[in-house]
Amino acid sequence: MKLSRRRFNAGAAALLPVAALSGKARAQTFPSQDLHFICGFAAGSGADVIVRFFAEKMRQSARRNAIVENRVGALGNIATEYTARSKPDGHTILVTGGSALAATQNMMKQPTFNVGDVLQPIGTINKQPVMIAVRTDAPWKNLKELTEAMKMKGDKASYATANSSARVVGALFKQKAGLETVEVQYRTGADYLNDLASGNIDFGIPDNVMAVAQEKAGRLRVLGVSTPQRMQAAPDYPTIMEQGYDVNLSAWFAAFVAAGTPKPVVAQLNQWLNEAVNSPEGKKFLNDFASDPWANSPEDAQALFLKEIKAWADYVTIAKIEKQG
Repeated sequence: MKLSRRRFNAGAAALLPVAALSGKARAQTFPSQDLHFICGFAAGSGADVIVRFFAEKMRQSARRNAIVENRVGALGNIATEYTARSKPDGHTILVTGGSALAATQNMMKQPTFNVGDVLQPIGTINKQPVMIAVRTDAPWKNLKELTEAMKMKGDKASYATANSSARVVGALFKQKAGLETVEVQYRTGADYLNDLASGNIDFGIPDNVMAVAQEKAGRLRVLGVSTPQRMQAAPDYPTIMEQGYDVNLSAWFAAFVAAGTPKPVVAQLNQWLNEAVNSPEGKKFLNDFASDPWANSPEDAQALFLKEIKAWADYVTIAKIEKQG
């Protein structure tokens, strides 16, 4: 039967309220099961500490169980790919460094996917530095003293890294300071603490969570942070730049879901995440690890993420990091 234009338009108009309500219905029924928070690094790492804190805060808002899964390996790519391949319904959430994701994308010879296409940020969590640290009883009190000592050791000097941001900061510092220091890669930051304490490794490039915790425990001394300005949460830590070395890198954490997750679900997750970040407990948690809270919209987070992916292509080239895989 042939429909007239008038009858077709009337029928289409009748369907509009149903279509409009479908997104709202998804949000109202979400979450319909446990939330799975994915961490690409080992239990007890700085990343893991952040994931578990925000998983618990969002669990309280969602009123569902929150299960943290540590899927470790391939510079975080195992966790990333697992999340990207998950059902795009918002129940699988990757909490990780947005800058680290962008770095990994550019550090692989042949990445199996474009991370900007397969993941959707639901919002950012914080801004944080990468740090240069030495063992507590090391004689070096600042980066100038460390540089002078490392130049004397030449290629017998070594430093430890355990993630992509650390690799770039270490490479840039080595380049700007004119060092021959050898990079030693570890699976996690915790894995090199004993080597650092024993003097087998001269210095480390830890994330802020591990560095601050270990400094409080009396095992590390932070000499410099990678952000262009001192952190509001930790103004006593001098920057690498103010000590004469042109190293400028701000890391940041965010939460991601698989691309294609309905916008109402992303909006709901963003609301819960922002409430957690801006809560007194969230601010204190982040400040205690020398990071500044930073909450924003999914749209702003997406724009930042895509910009960061392009920026890291330059970082990897400038730092002369050999691509893997």
